[in-house]
Order: sequence, then C-alpha cells, then structure tokens
Amino acid sequence: MSVPQWVERFLDQESVPYSERHHMPAFTAQEMAQQEHMTGHRVAKVVVLVIDGRPVEMVVPASRRIDLDKVRNHFLCHEARLATEEEIQWFRGCQPGAIPPLRHWPRIDLWMDESMAHLGEILFAAGTHEDAVQMRFRDWYRITQPHSGRFTYGHA
Repeated sequence: MSVPQWVERFLDQESVPYSERHHMPAFTAQEMAQQEHMTGHRVAKVVVLVIDGRPVEMVVPASRRIDLDKVRNHFLCHEARLATEEEIQWFRGCQPGAIPPLRHWPRIDLWMDESMAHLGEILFAAGTHEDAVQMRFRDWYRITQPHSGRFTYGHA
C-alpha cells in the first residue's frame, strides 16, 4: 500500500519534511512501534473519544492509555467515552484504527496529551495499517496546533 494522497497533499502543502514508512500490517500503535524499531513513547496514536456527543481526536503516545476520569475532569463533561466502530466511520479516507493525527475532518477537535511533547521525531499511522509517516514533533505540532492537557496513564 502507500500513504493516502490526502495525507501527502496535506503535508506537502504545509512544506514540512517527512518520510514515508511501510511495514507489515500493524493493527496497534505498539505493533507499529515494534516493526519500525521505535520506542512507543515516540509513536503517536489517535484515540477517538466522544465527549458530550462530539467526536474528539486524542493524540497520545503508543506507550500510554487514556484515563477517562482525567478526560471528564478536564472537560467538565457529562459523557466521555471511547467512540464505537460505527462512530469511527466519521473519519473517512483512512482505515479504522489507522487515523493520522492531522486536522482533516471539519468540526472534530484535535487534542494532544502533554506526554507527547518532546524534541525529536514522531511516527504515526498514515491512514492504513501498512503505512506511517515520520517527522519532527515540532513540525507536526506547528501544522496541527493541537489543544493539550494530561489525559493518560502509563509509562512516562
């Protein structure tokens, strides 16, 4: 497979350097990290949440897990839950479980766990289970401008 054209167009329009990575199918971010020989702390995964009825892209390191209590406390919301498979279909143009952490879908907020912030490279799924993008964290942050907070637990 190859990186979807919309991902390439988005990154090219932003004029950021990146490299495409191709690997055997990986259905979790940790599997992708292992195949790409990269620590899970530097692999970004998207977890889709529904917060008071609205979808949210939550970007977290592959090595960490979402803490829904922290999400509820941060957003002062009534409902915070993982999106269902049906709801994940909102993210057209990519395979379920391979959503890239990019601003592509209108009206869907992008949030980042503060544990993602670091100098160096990050890797993320590029819309398929076989393709990934590697780029500098600071470039990704600049082109996406995510909101941030602390929403996870696990290894630091």
